[in-house]
Amino acid sequence: MRNSRNPAAADVIKQRILQIDSRRGYAALALRVLLIALVLFLVFSQIFLLMRYQGEEMFPAVKDGDLLIAFRLTREYQKNDIVIYSSEGKRCVGRVIAGENDVVEISEQGVLYVNGTAQYGEIMYPTYPGENITYPYRVPGGHVFILKDYRTQADDSRNTGSVPLKDVKAKVITLLRRRGL
Repeated sequence: MRNSRNPAAADVIKQRILQIDSRRGYAALALRVLLIALVLFLVFSQIFLLMRYQGEEMFPAVKDGDLLIAFRLTREYQKNDIVIYSSEGKRCVGRVIAGENDVVEISEQGVLYVNGTAQYGEIMYPTYPGENITYPYRVPGGHVFILKDYRTQADDSRNTGSVPLKDVKAKVITLLRRRGL
């Protein structure tokens, strides 16, 4: 007797194998998408911070609508670092002017001194003393003194005092300028 095959049964088996393979492919794709989403979530919630800046207090360095990308894992801040910090329950952006144990003094003529040295640089606005701080002001341990760049119109450490390092959330590493958005 001749061994005959049923062509219809072979086609059914091939179709089922293809269905199983396509299901495995979809499951693998879904798993990869989920894994990528998890990695992105961890990166942008634990390592980097994205923030859209609103306001003019950091003009001209940071403008209204700029997207700030900041690094959360930094715990040492240098003079002139732009940082994101919490003040009175809201996120703020400012420039570190002095670290712990530095002495800050602001003259009535608008000159900023840190440890007796006048601070000149890219800031085009004078720095007038605030109302709540007496000068010379020594920055306490575990704090930084933060000023904003638009100094004549900003609320910063001159009025609120130095900022505890625990309230400094991240160091800005780059920004993306808003262009007509």
